[in-house]
Amino acid sequence: RHGASKVFMRPAADGTGIIAGGAMRAVFECVGVRNVLAKSFGSRNPINLVKATINALDGIRSPERVAKMRGIPPSKIFN
Repeated sequence: RHGASKVFMRPAADGTGIIAGGAMRAVFECVGVRNVLAKSFGSRNPINLVKATINALDGIRSPERVAKMRGIPPSKIFN
């Protein structure tokens, strides 16, 4: 989220590609994301959408971090 812009991202199956609007699509292509479904809500201002997308990508937690927060071994995250 940035300002009045909100971004919803979801991982997509292999081969899906980038399903996202203009400003978000550019960010995903620049950072190398290949399969993602994304939707923007609120303000459609491209600058705010880019900042909201970067904030969302920055907030993604790694499987190791999630395992540490839950107090379980990383191997149990995907099982």
